[in-house]
Amino acid sequence: MEEKMKAIILAAGVGSRIRPLTDNCPKSLLKVGDNTILEMMLSHIRDCGINEVIFVIGYLKEQIQDYVKTRFPDLDAGFVVNEKYAETNTGFSLMLVKDLIKESGFIKFDADVVFDKEILERLIRYKHENCLCVDKNINLAAEEIKVIIDDKDKILKASKTVNPKDAIGESIGIEKIGKNTAKLLFKELELMMKDKKNHQEYYEGAYERLIEKNVPFYALDVSGLKWVEIDTHEDFDARRKIFNKN
Repeated sequence: MEEKMKAIILAAGVGSRIRPLTDNCPKSLLKVGDNTILEMMLSHIRDCGINEVIFVIGYLKEQIQDYVKTRFPDLDAGFVVNEKYAETNTGFSLMLVKDLIKESGFIKFDADVVFDKEILERLIRYKHENCLCVDKNINLAAEEIKVIIDDKDKILKASKTVNPKDAIGESIGIEKIGKNTAKLLFKELELMMKDKKNHQEYYEGAYERLIEKNVPFYALDVSGLKWVEIDTHEDFDARRKIFNKN
């Protein structure tokens, strides 16, 4: 990569839909086989040449901090605490990393996504600076972030409110944002979060606002590669079938 990329991992949430597994453990520290979700994610990130990682934490934050410092002592790790994690969403959490990102582009990860390393490798190589990883081979429902694109893979909409019949696939929660767009993105997030009614908005809301202002975002097709976003007990069971080798 021409510019030095940073990684952002959003790990502040409670994971209430997968209780009681998260009663005493952050969702990112749940195990997939012999490894935690976070260990797999950080291993892929480092294997791809990224060593500076910013974590947004909140729920059971000390467990995540201790885990990262113990398991990855050489990682250039920064921690930002979302003290309002119980009453805000991913848009608010992403806004909080502005001062640590500074003049850099970044790759953003939802902390509950288990994925093949090839997805990240393709994302880093992808020619466009702003892109969302999209799986086209998936049944779309109300919960997913659904994506509409044009004939050149440029994203027109990315939202839970998109009609599944109009969408080509689901955004999996891993995106690359270029340094020029990053500045615009944080301005947009700060503007959104001035109004408390937006505190429950997802970060994709800011992406859509930028798209409406003609900032280009593109879809990277990762169909056929393995990934699971763990929101529910069904997701957690699915990850066993997809990733466990035992």
